[in-house]
Amino acid sequence: MNDAQTTGIVFNIQKFSVHDGKGIRTLVFLKGCPLRCRWCSNPESQRHEPEHAFNPMRCLTAEVCGRCVNACKSGALTLKNGLIAFDPRACEQCFACADACPSGSQSVYGERMTVDAVLNKVEEDGVFYNRSGGGLTLSGGEALAQPDFALALLREARRRRIKTTIETCGYYPYERLAEACASLDALIFDIKCFDPALHKKFTGVDNARILDNFRRVCEDFPLLPIRARTPVIPGFNDNEAEIQAIREFVPRRPNVEYELLTYHRMGQPKYGYLGRIYEMEGANLVEDIMRRLRDIAQ
Repeated sequence: MNDAQTTGIVFNIQKFSVHDGKGIRTLVFLKGCPLRCRWCSNPESQRHEPEHAFNPMRCLTAEVCGRCVNACKSGALTLKNGLIAFDPRACEQCFACADACPSGSQSVYGERMTVDAVLNKVEEDGVFYNRSGGGLTLSGGEALAQPDFALALLREARRRRIKTTIETCGYYPYERLAEACASLDALIFDIKCFDPALHKKFTGVDNARILDNFRRVCEDFPLLPIRARTPVIPGFNDNEAEIQAIREFVPRRPNVEYELLTYHRMGQPKYGYLGRIYEMEGANLVEDIMRRLRDIAQ
């Protein structure tokens, strides 16, 4: 199969982004991630396959509609006190409810697409890339959790002269990252924590492979623009010792920069749509602490 016809699971294509690489960009979000970060703002990205979601705020109510309940054969959707209730444990991911729903209350995160179909969407905004120096950014989830699809996207984008960036957690064999970098114009690499035990507690994996991959990519690709990022998370890495350790680890080279991202809860409602619990409920980042940490990062 040629690159243009390679397929993968995409859960969102977001246009006119200015925070995920140089210039105006189109973000392509791929399903699947090896990490389970407690604060993840895209919980719909974690699992590799398409999955059902229920947003009750968009529901027309059972009295007006109720088509989803009639379409569901597994008993995941039922009526309770006149309201539609969703039991994710009973859901068989058949998506009949989403097909029947007229309001988008029942939906599916994830669609199988070809590289050609994705890049045709990306190329719709080519005029903005030309003027701003932007292009395509692969994100997720983890972009390289679907390696064949992601690498085919990068290669085909290069053939079409679309500038490319990926956002990555870095947790996979180094060979996969090195192959991607051969087709990249820039790399955005998250370093969430330097303490391995703490990293595993909050993300589900330790950070040895991540740190080794970052070290190696900085050495092997000295001309590739690399941005290291740390999302500052309350109760996890919002302290001077942790940020100082990461700052000292990130090499001071012309092609490498380092920045901190401020914790936010914009993805919290999606946990409810998926029938999951948001583990960071009530967490807040103190602005005075964030200012001190920015000083260290700079």
